[in-house]
Amino acid sequence: MKLDTLATLAAHFALLSLFAIGGAMAVVPEMHRQAVDVSHWMTDRQFADLFAIGQAAPGPNIIVVTLIGYQAAGIPGALVATFAMCGPTCVITYYVSRTFDRFKHAHWRIVLQAGLVPVSVGLFAAGVFVIARAADGSLVAVAITLGTAAVAYWTRFNPLWMFALAGLLGYLGFV
Repeated sequence: MKLDTLATLAAHFALLSLFAIGGAMAVVPEMHRQAVDVSHWMTDRQFADLFAIGQAAPGPNIIVVTLIGYQAAGIPGALVATFAMCGPTCVITYYVSRTFDRFKHAHWRIVLQAGLVPVSVGLFAAGVFVIARAADGSLVAVAITLGTAAVAYWTRFNPLWMFALAGLLGYLGFV
């Protein structure tokens, strides 16, 4: 484990934490770029697998940051990445929420909150696109991803059944 890897993890995730408007999913494309394309800590497939583990594990979806840090530099990397992602935003959130509470009905606050909604949705959608692109290695996998998204969007059918079907198709060798 190199100290420069820990420094890179700390700097990168501290900066990302400031741009994670709407949660960690908002910065998944940049996490992917740094971990796969820039630092070469993992492959596309490994990133998709770590993301899936982070989503499946109980707790917040920020666990993917811990897993990336672990892949890059073991336990020290996991600790550094997690603290860097959570620390700055926790401090800022504390002070911003106190200010927001004082100005509950101020016009600027309402406009700011409304303006951040489409930013959050766009960043979230970019994260979904990056994960789908990294995970879908065949036309069947793309079809399953699009089908699951369509079912989740247009019906009240629980998407977990679609995930179970996709898992079964993968187990049977169709994906």
